[in-house]
Amino acid sequence: MDVLSDAVTAMRTGRPVAAAQSWAAPWGQRFAAVPGAVGLQVVVRGECWLIPDGDPIRLRAGDVVLLTDGRGHALADDPRTPLQPCEMPTNREISDSGGETLVLCAAYELTDLRTHPLLRTVPDLIHRTGSRAVRTLIELLAAELEDGGDAASIGVTALVDLLFLHTLRAWSAEHGEPAALTDPAVRAALDAIHAGPERPWTVAALAQLAGLSRAPFARRFAELTGQPPLAYVTWWRLTLAARLLRESDAPLRAVARRVGYASEFAFAAAFKRRFGTAPGRYRGAV
Repeated sequence: MDVLSDAVTAMRTGRPVAAAQSWAAPWGQRFAAVPGAVGLQVVVRGECWLIPDGDPIRLRAGDVVLLTDGRGHALADDPRTPLQPCEMPTNREISDSGGETLVLCAAYELTDLRTHPLLRTVPDLIHRTGSRAVRTLIELLAAELEDGGDAASIGVTALVDLLFLHTLRAWSAEHGEPAALTDPAVRAALDAIHAGPERPWTVAALAQLAGLSRAPFARRFAELTGQPPLAYVTWWRLTLAARLLRESDAPLRAVARRVGYASEFAFAAAFKRRFGTAPGRYRGAV
């Protein structure tokens, strides 16, 4: 069970927006802040500079920048070039005018209500030099956009997710995974919860899986995830339910059973406490 992948996929809201455009020097593009969004900037061809709040960062073909807090930033051929507001193609296709630098931009919205505690340690800006896997993903995403795939297409959605997850994994491999994923006892419990959210979990059952007695397990779990075990179970069930409501037309009773609620009424009450709206209204609004 890939807990990190599971968490990222479930907390995403809406569909990714993806587009690509080329520029010829001199050029400078300012990207406005979008609160709640995660952005990816991928250099497909050429070179440019990322201009965040701090020092400029040089980017080369195959480089990926992950911005996790929706911050405003800029890209330019040179840090001294004047900046203009960026206007990406509205049809979300490749707009290649033959400029020296081709950049692929992708973003999707995350919600604080579903942000996984394991991701709270990830920095606001991650810069990775493209590996072979990343270059392959870049080529596939560019081809999907060039062939007319828009932000709602399955191909674009899947490839943006993979780029995001691969970048996170590469960063984790270098800097270490969140402590909750490296602690054997807590990881065993997390894997079990994610694999079977519908099971009638108790602290005692999770502690047994973790190989610890009840009190030490509950204390360690809360320290490393930020939530007591059963609070995490409820949090994950409702997070998964929100994903199912967004991505499927399954009846509410089926969603309720899938995430461990014996009745549709109990599920609806818990969902409304968490998200402030009934499941049916939530589904109609996304």
